[in-house]
Amino acid sequence: MRDEVQDYYGKQLQGTEDLQTNACCDQAPPNWLKPILASIHDEVLAKYYGCGLVAPQELEGMRILDLGSGSGRDCYVLSKLVGESGEVVGVDMTPEQLAVARRHEEYHRETFGYSRSNVRFLEGYIEQLDELGLEDNYFDIVISNCVINLSPDKEKVLSEVFRVLMPGGEFYFSDVYSDRRIPSRLKDDPVLYGECLSGALYWNDFHNLSRAVGFTDPRLVEDRPLTIDNETIEAKLAPARFFSATYRLFKLGDLEPHCEDYGQAVIYKGTVEGEEALFRLDKHHHIEAGRVFPVCGNTWKMLADTRFAPHFEFIGNFERHYGIFEGCGTALPFDSADTSDTASGGCC
Repeated sequence: MRDEVQDYYGKQLQGTEDLQTNACCDQAPPNWLKPILASIHDEVLAKYYGCGLVAPQELEGMRILDLGSGSGRDCYVLSKLVGESGEVVGVDMTPEQLAVARRHEEYHRETFGYSRSNVRFLEGYIEQLDELGLEDNYFDIVISNCVINLSPDKEKVLSEVFRVLMPGGEFYFSDVYSDRRIPSRLKDDPVLYGECLSGALYWNDFHNLSRAVGFTDPRLVEDRPLTIDNETIEAKLAPARFFSATYRLFKLGDLEPHCEDYGQAVIYKGTVEGEEALFRLDKHHHIEAGRVFPVCGNTWKMLADTRFAPHFEFIGNFERHYGIFEGCGTALPFDSADTSDTASGGCC
């Protein structure tokens, strides 16, 4: 299947107009990101096949790894966001895509006004980061955009991500998920697989895989249903439903399997650039500046033991336990239709 994917993205697809479904179609960027995207080279944009936005908060000076970096769009956006003191490494297995990314490295260095490029691209497999010489506990953040569904060994990808992340680091990525397990016979269809559908993980299998490799409490940031927009392909996959979803996974060794209540709360200082009024940790934690916001023990650690700690005041400790945090559940986490972005509390 690796050969099929390389052929699909390296030779068959010449641009986004060649895609046969909307699974790999990008969503509208926020206003603050539009000027950066406008500065990205046209060829890099034309060869982009992501399904979400992978630009988490607080990136200045960060070391970031992009899995399945393709033509380099996300790498170059992040190159601007981390600044000249940061570092961005892209890994991809498709020579044609890497060629596009590499030939515009100097263009983006000059566009951003850097004295040196802070981006490099490596050819290899995202399941075998060790063979590329990528060190343990090195990266602050790992990102990926609609690529893990294409991997034949998703557990190995997640374990490699866990290995290269520094303690307190974060895997922030978008991908395609299904509401059930896809029949194995459909995974042999190169179009269904290349369109990011038949290789998509059942969402609960993804949660279990994440926990198995050390990412104890996966947090859903945002999601949207995929309509596919191809009747022939829809008929092959029916009645499965598909979703584009962004998750963040933290490398924190002492997170608990469930969200436990220790009577804690945080107060957001309003100091994260671009989120001065409201900090969005995940889909269920939109934290208003200046307001006492109750959190479970895991959320406390995701804020206190990561790069976000300077932006919060912390109330309470772990001395007394009050049971499960109210509102935790195990149902399908995705919305079946678009919903408004409203402030909310509680647990994932």
